[in-house]
Amino acid sequence: MQLPTTIEVRKPATATIASPRPEVLRWTGFGGAALLTAGAWATRAGADMALAAAIAGAGLVVLAWAMIGPRPDARWLRRTLACWCAPLVLAPPLFSLDVFSYLAQGEVAANGLDPNVVSPAVGASAEAVERVGVYWRDTPSPYGPLFTTVERAIAQVTGGDPIAGIVLYRLVAVLGLLLVVWAVPRLTEKSESAALWLGVLNPLVLWHLVGGVHNDALMLGLMLSGTVIALQALKEPKWWQFTAGVVLIALGAQVKLPALVALAVVGTALALRLGGGLGRFTLAGLAMVAAAVVTSVVTSLVGGAGFGWVQALGTPSKIASWMAPTNWPGFLAGAVFGPEIGQAMISSARIAGLVLILCGVVVVLDRQLRGRVSEVTALGLMMSVIVVLGPVVQPWYLLWAVLPLAACLPVGPWRTRVAALVGVFALLVPPLAGNFAGRVPQLALAYALGIAVVAGVYLVLRRTRVTVEQG
Repeated sequence: MQLPTTIEVRKPATATIASPRPEVLRWTGFGGAALLTAGAWATRAGADMALAAAIAGAGLVVLAWAMIGPRPDARWLRRTLACWCAPLVLAPPLFSLDVFSYLAQGEVAANGLDPNVVSPAVGASAEAVERVGVYWRDTPSPYGPLFTTVERAIAQVTGGDPIAGIVLYRLVAVLGLLLVVWAVPRLTEKSESAALWLGVLNPLVLWHLVGGVHNDALMLGLMLSGTVIALQALKEPKWWQFTAGVVLIALGAQVKLPALVALAVVGTALALRLGGGLGRFTLAGLAMVAAAVVTSVVTSLVGGAGFGWVQALGTPSKIASWMAPTNWPGFLAGAVFGPEIGQAMISSARIAGLVLILCGVVVVLDRQLRGRVSEVTALGLMMSVIVVLGPVVQPWYLLWAVLPLAACLPVGPWRTRVAALVGVFALLVPPLAGNFAGRVPQLALAYALGIAVVAGVYLVLRRTRVTVEQG
């Protein structure tokens, strides 16, 4: 037997793998949130480049979020959320001046007046009114009795001090966010990590629930946690637990009315649990209506808010939101034929939108009753219809639909589209609240510089690699 005269020596294989990318991206997002916060404070101090810094910070958070994706585990994503929220908790109000409306409305309530009937311009101090956005100075509060009670309590505790008031409103928003963080994974039908990434860590949550201090955080927290409790109680069933969930949802509607959609979902689930059919669906629906009415009456009486909120339900639609698709035909007609024709078109399109919303809700509930869509999917679909066809659209309204959709959408094109929409809306509005009508060149320059910074960081992140020798 002849032995080989040469022996082939193989070189160790090398493989290029990414650096600890999740940790790098976590700190990139933290740096972006810190830069956004610093830029917001510096802008108030009159620094020239502060707006560009704030825009760059917002862009870095969006970049880090998009590059992280749903791959890390749920615990890692929760820690990252806390890390990114930390700087924003210390920021001035971002993206919106609505919190100053809350402060003024609370002052109206503390003065013994009904903020759903009396506007800040009539019932609040001149200092409070001056801080309110021009659209809302002469407009009564559109919010429900639970939030009116919160507004009055904060005004009484702080004595009208705006800084202390903002701190307390942000605490309320953070408590609402904690409820959302608890609820979303428990609603998920697919991946818990994917639901947390798209539904909780997304920039719209950071911007508008934490930075913008919107009461949508409280509404969504109560609505989603109540939905979790009610749906879980139906499995055994546990009727007291189910009732508690229904009450939480109804309380969410006492902050902002759209939370009532979750009662429709839970009511349909109750009808299915009892055997299905149109008769049981009708009885369950009547039970949900009764629960909502009783909760609103008790909240209005116990909180001392009264019932003026009923006549204020249409207040938000008084403003022609440029983001609402139902307003676009009116804007076009107004530009061509004049403001009167445009306003008439807006009114007609809004009525058509409300009719389509009603039809969409009926279709979705029918599919849920027939077992063709799940409860969470039904909630996400109906909220999507309400947002798209409603008379007013704000960037944070997308969260009404995104949070339940994040819990039910599978990995695929639709999840990607929702994530892309979140990214676009996260950068659609300047991070610093206010009117930029007279500062368009400054805003354009700030966006150009911010985009340049984000592009540079993206190139650095793309090239971050380490080589590992493997034998």
